[in-house]
Amino acid sequence: MTTTDTAQLDADLAVMADQERLLQLPALNGDVAWDLGQRLRAAALARGAAVTIEVRIAGETAFFHAMAGTAPANADWARRKRNVVELQGESSYRVGRQLLRDDRTLEGMMGLPTRDYGAHGGCFPLRVGGQLLGSVTVSGLPQREDHEMLVAVLAEMVGVPASAVAWRS
Repeated sequence: MTTTDTAQLDADLAVMADQERLLQLPALNGDVAWDLGQRLRAAALARGAAVTIEVRIAGETAFFHAMAGTAPANADWARRKRNVVELQGESSYRVGRQLLRDDRTLEGMMGLPTRDYGAHGGCFPLRVGGQLLGSVTVSGLPQREDHEMLVAVLAEMVGVPASAVAWRS
């Protein structure tokens, strides 16, 4: 990996840390999960994308929707990405980028099988007052786009300007 690649990964990781700090919900319950899921569905429809969406609260599925055009593999990817967030408490994309930068894997570090843990973009921790209470997952787009869609919808939902959570060049 080149110095430029490492510098870009570090910049992305800093942005993702800011995203996770800023994109916290005022509350998390079934109504909030439903609203978030519906907003993600609308965002996917606006993009002409077919995605699987999952919102979980305290380890329980509160919202699940597989859009027409998805496959069972999308639900499995959602499960694998969610497992990473529930274990690490960070977005699945952030964990994946950290692993790439450090030339490591979850399997090598912790013995976690890739069959059950997918450190790829598309799952984001849901926090209220700093406490991890759940996760939201999108699967069906390239990993960075899955992550970006989650961030855009959460930013709008909690009133954070898009510029505050945008990638830096």
